[in-house]
Amino acid sequence: MLKPVVLHACACVALYGAAPVSAQSYPSKPIRMIVPFAAGAPDAAARILAQQLQVQMGQPVLVENRPGANGLPGTEAVARADPDGYTLLMVSTSIAINPSLYRKMPFDVQKDLEPVTAVVTGPGYILVVNPALPVKTVKELVALAKTPGRQLTYGTPGFGNALHLATEMFTTRAGISVTHAPYKGAGPAIADLIGGHIQMMFVTPPLSMPHIRSGKLRPIGFAGPKRWSELPDVPVMAEAGIEGVVLDGGWYGLFAPARTPSVIVNRLHAEVQKALGVSDVRERYAKMMLDPVGNTPAEFRVELADQIRKYAELVKAAKIEPQ
Repeated sequence: MLKPVVLHACACVALYGAAPVSAQSYPSKPIRMIVPFAAGAPDAAARILAQQLQVQMGQPVLVENRPGANGLPGTEAVARADPDGYTLLMVSTSIAINPSLYRKMPFDVQKDLEPVTAVVTGPGYILVVNPALPVKTVKELVALAKTPGRQLTYGTPGFGNALHLATEMFTTRAGISVTHAPYKGAGPAIADLIGGHIQMMFVTPPLSMPHIRSGKLRPIGFAGPKRWSELPDVPVMAEAGIEGVVLDGGWYGLFAPARTPSVIVNRLHAEVQKALGVSDVRERYAKMMLDPVGNTPAEFRVELADQIRKYAELVKAAKIEPQ
C-alpha cells in the first residue's frame, strides 16, 4: 500500500495533469455574461459581442442584466463566481471609479477580477439639455442655474459612474448647484430627460445621438479633449468657458473571476479579438459610435490600474464624498 504522502503526490499530479485538458475543452456548456446595468450602451455592446462569441465558440453566451448600486451587486456576483470561464462580466469604466466612491467595497476590483480585454471605447461625453429649457449654450445654462429660485435637476445611471463624475466636475468648476437624480440605467434617465422630468445630463453617444438628431435633446457641450467630428459645432468645455472638465469616453471591458486559468483567459481574449475583426460586428459598433480595442489581458490590467489612480484624483478634484 502506498503511503498517504505518496497518494497525495499522485493526486496532485493527476489534478495538474487534468487542468490543460479541461481548458482545451472550454467551453463545454453555456456561458453567462453579466452586465451590471439596465438596458443601455454596456448592455447593447455586450449583446453584440455575445452573439458573435456564440457563433465562434459553439456554445450559448447568455447576457444577464443585474442593475443597481452603480454595478456593484452584478460585479460582485462575477467576483464570487467559480473561476471556470462560465461567468463573465461586461462593464463600463465605472468599475475603475467605484473604489474612490465607496468607503467599503464588497470586493477588490484588482484582486477579485481577472481582466480579459477592453472590448470597445467611446469618443467622450455630451452635455445635453431638454429643448424646452431656454438655453442653447453652456454659458446660458450656468446663468440659468444661478438664477435665484431656479433649481435644475440632472440625471445619471446611478451614483458614482463616469457620467455622475463628469457632472460633478462640471458643476464644481462652473460654481453652480444642481440636484442629482440617480437612475438604474442611462436609458431610463434619458427617457425622463426627454420627458422633461429632469433638465440636463451628460450622456454617451450610443444612446443619445438618435435623440439629438431628432431634436429631442439639445447638445451644448462636449467633455472630450477636442471637438467630436459627429458634432463639430458643439464646443468642448474649455471653449465654453469651463476649464478642467475633460474625460474620454471610457471603455466597455470584459472580466472573469480572479484565478480563472490563464489558458481560458487567453482563449477568451483571442475569441474577442477574432470577433472584433468580423465586419458585421465592427459595423454594429460603429453605429454605436464605439471603436474596437481588444488589448491583451496584461495591457488591460495596466490600463485598469492607471484608470483607478486617475479617477481617484478626479473624484477628489470634483469634491465627491465617498459613501
